Amino acid sequence: MTAPLLLLAALLASVAGMGWLALSMPIHAQQVWGAALSAGTVRVLRVVGALALAAALVLCLAVDHATMASLVWVMGLTAAAVCVAMTLSWRPHWLRWLAPWVSARTADR
Repeated sequence: MTAPLLLLAALLASVAGMGWLALSMPIHAQQVWGAALSAGTVRVLRVVGALALAAALVLCLAVDHATMASLVWVMGLTAAAVCVAMTLSWRPHWLRWLAPWVSARTADR
């Protein structure tokens, strides 16, 4: 029972990581908050996004051996990227929950 939960956690970490990396881009921040983010916020989003993707890899490695885990991780990254891209094209404001500390007022500073 723990293997499916670990894989679900890896997929959620992948979605969050891809979302944070997408939100660190000026065009996507404009879509979500209507303004560009500060340099400090962009840096935080990039670091947190990279850490989330690394956590997804560690979770995959906890379930399977390295060759299978890397395959599952890459497939999870692909699914997460598609999920975030579709969310950005359909309802970009849904990604606001990934960075609740950013508001429309603080986005343009």
